[in-house]
Amino acid sequence: MISSITGTVKSSSVNSIVVEVGGVGVLLQVPARVASSVALGNSVSFHTYLIVREDALTLYGFTEISERDFFELLLSVTGVGPKVAQSILASSDASIIASAILTANHKLLESVPGLGKKGAQRLVLELKDKVGGFAGGVSQVNLSITNQVENALQGLGYSAKEAALMVAQISSNHKIDKLELSEILKLALKSGAK
Repeated sequence: MISSITGTVKSSSVNSIVVEVGGVGVLLQVPARVASSVALGNSVSFHTYLIVREDALTLYGFTEISERDFFELLLSVTGVGPKVAQSILASSDASIIASAILTANHKLLESVPGLGKKGAQRLVLELKDKVGGFAGGVSQVNLSITNQVENALQGLGYSAKEAALMVAQISSNHKIDKLELSEILKLALKSGAK
């Protein structure tokens, strides 16, 4: 198993980059947000996950080990293959997706290309008890508060993804279980205005 790659970026496309390691170019499949953020010629280091198929060896790259672990967890879900798992991670950070699974935020999950309504339901059903460690400090106490704030923001016209990002930002800067719902909503609206 290839666990990590360190080298120089030789080329990139929408969902992949080529990293030169000791004179050999290694093709890494990466989320689009990662591929767009790397610059040619830069030294990079990725945690990797190798998928072995009859007709191909495909190496997936992740900037954080937690994202690689989350990718592996996503692959355990019925009907979720590497392309859908990569699409899920391309849409948001692992902590935001994990929080959406914990709070059963179907709107956010359904917005992921290739997942759909049934896929979102399967994610929630099969992973709800397994994603707590990836949720970035979201506790059982503030799950319903988080869900209420996200729903309120969506009611105000924000997309599910924008609402989840706004709440995640508030959660990282404040102890939301100590705040009133209206205060959290105000903070989220301020963060969304920036």
